[in-house]
Amino acid sequence: MILSHALVTAPGHAPEKWLYFLHGILGSGANWRSFARQIVSSSLSWGAVLVDLRLHGDSLDGFSPPHTVSAAADDVAQLMDRLAAPSATLAVLGHSFGGKVAIELARKKAAKLSHLFIVDSTPSARPDHRGSAGTTHIVELLRELPDDFADRSAFTTWMEERGVSRPVAMWLAMNVRPVPLTSRFVFRIDVAGVRAMLNDYFERDSWDVLEQPRSPMQTHFAIGATSDVVDEADRMRARSCPQATVDVIAGAGHWVHVDAPGALRDVVLAKLTR
Repeated sequence: MILSHALVTAPGHAPEKWLYFLHGILGSGANWRSFARQIVSSSLSWGAVLVDLRLHGDSLDGFSPPHTVSAAADDVAQLMDRLAAPSATLAVLGHSFGGKVAIELARKKAAKLSHLFIVDSTPSARPDHRGSAGTTHIVELLRELPDDFADRSAFTTWMEERGVSRPVAMWLAMNVRPVPLTSRFVFRIDVAGVRAMLNDYFERDSWDVLEQPRSPMQTHFAIGATSDVVDEADRMRARSCPQATVDVIAGAGHWVHVDAPGALRDVVLAKLTR
């Protein structure tokens, strides 16, 4: 199966450089549309590919288990092979869960990538889920979801009643879709499959890709200053990686592109146009 995706380019331009955006768990490529537009309008030689990873967005059906970080990276590699011209310059940006998918993609496609952006995602194993308690709570909570809802507002209310903040509940409601020929709505994500992917994310250590690079690819960490996903030990280790840069984004938590979009945009553009 080919992943659902959307292309974003500056009007009137047909770029030969493409930055692939990989979202976090329970997200979709659309989460990065506004940010991608800023990038392509500021650097006309680049276009963006907004990817829906397996079991997310419109990439819901036809993906066989095991549902792992590596399998998700294989999907993106297949998409790259289909979309990219042989002479195209390619880069990838991954946030949170998507960050580790991006690292595993680099394991498979390092020779094809000029830049790897890791946005508030740890390459470390985290079997204790340290730094991601909120995400883990939501994924576990989704196992208790009713079969359907009267509308998206009913879903949002159900999540809020169980301790999920309203902004997060409304963001999750983007995954609630109408059932054809009925008046009901359902949460259109394979919760068991997503849970398996998240567990693999916590169990997987991907530092070797960054500490022993096999290509000239440049790695760029962008870390939310107030986030605890990438702890101080991770930050020190990142700074010691060959061909790597580390930017800690002031005023940003885990959702760096939401909390400080201008600062993150400037970091990404500086690396792409350097």
